[in-house]
Amino acid sequence: MRLSTATSILASIACACGQTLTLSEAVDRSVRQYPSIRVTQEQVRSAAAQIGLARTAYLPRVEATAQADRATHNNIFGLILPTSGILSSVTGPVLNTNSGSNVWNSTAGFLVAWEPFDFGLRAAGVAVAEAGRNRAEAAVARSQFELTALTADAYLTVLAAEQTVKAAQAGVERAETIRRIVDALVRSELRPGADLSRATAELAVAQTQAIQADQAVALGKAALAQLTGADLAQLEVVPAHLLDLPPPEDEPAGTSFANNPILKEQASVIEEAKARLHSLERTYFPKFQLEAMDFARGSGTLLDGRSQGGANGLGPNINNWAVGFTATFSLMDLPGLRAKEAAQAATIRAESSRSDQIVAELRGRLNAAQATLTGARRIAAVIPAELEAARAGMQQATARYQSGLGNVVEVAEAQRLLIQAEINDSLARLGIWRAELAVATANGDLRPFLEKAAR
Repeated sequence: MRLSTATSILASIACACGQTLTLSEAVDRSVRQYPSIRVTQEQVRSAAAQIGLARTAYLPRVEATAQADRATHNNIFGLILPTSGILSSVTGPVLNTNSGSNVWNSTAGFLVAWEPFDFGLRAAGVAVAEAGRNRAEAAVARSQFELTALTADAYLTVLAAEQTVKAAQAGVERAETIRRIVDALVRSELRPGADLSRATAELAVAQTQAIQADQAVALGKAALAQLTGADLAQLEVVPAHLLDLPPPEDEPAGTSFANNPILKEQASVIEEAKARLHSLERTYFPKFQLEAMDFARGSGTLLDGRSQGGANGLGPNINNWAVGFTATFSLMDLPGLRAKEAAQAATIRAESSRSDQIVAELRGRLNAAQATLTGARRIAAVIPAELEAARAGMQQATARYQSGLGNVVEVAEAQRLLIQAEINDSLARLGIWRAELAVATANGDLRPFLEKAAR
């Protein structure tokens, strides 16, 4: 009985603790569980299967057939244009008969055809499939990178909202204290009743700010839970060192975007387009086939047109074989191929231009992120003085009001300045971390940022 009770207590404590996540754990969970990553991974597997499909072009073609039918054996001399299988062919000599009698016919055989050389067409097809797989793998890396950055930003957003809640709750407590002071003075008829109304209004404003801060925390956790698959009701974030001021010497910097997953994916798109162009260039060549066949025919009809009757013709009994080498060349395909090549070349140029555009956008993001980081560090440097002055101003305004030298407006203004200074103080360090995340995102490498946050 005691053991059961102890177990229940431990379970209750475990539930109360919630599901805590560090920044690294949140990132790992999102990369493992978010559906978009699984989608791109399956696309890689599909692209890898296409490589195997392209390589099957090197295999010989082997076909086998067997047929038995009951039909008339009248034949007529003449030529007809090719049709889509509407008319059946009849072989044998042309006889001057038009009989309704019918006999058994049968056939069986197989054909082996192999293309000994193709001027690089099959290899080009395999190269296209491999380029498609490389592009799919680059898409996975880009999706993981973007999801990591999004998760880290959502994590910092939750931390910032929680710090705002703390400052807002402290503001509510101070506003309640001031309201009680004003209420006592009003009851003693040392202050007018309007002061109590103003103090009550300031308390309501502070409570509203606290409610809005709580709402921001809930929204931030909802976004983080969506990305990580964590239980929203028990989700808790661990600030670790993210509430400390990052050392200036660890500030990420760099202007090379060669390793940025977004640019790498675009490079793979260009390579795939080039592979497709090379495949088109290998298309306008003769096609050679080495063929071997063996077949047998059976017919219940004699050469003079008489029917043998019975089961004659139901089984193949006349055998033939052949070995040959055929070549085909589509002379009029060249204009169409040239048009396709021109379109593919234009696609390559367009994707190359898009790559240049991505570089320009990344450079702009990096410049903006570095400017934001510089500003965030400067703001963090002046915040302590702002906070100290706001606290002193709050104490002085309260003392002046209690001694009858000041009014409630001064106290309310000092209260607002202190709340804002406390919020600025709590967000200043997170602002630096967020700016460093933006710099790392523009550079295309989040590992230094995550390693610094985990230290």
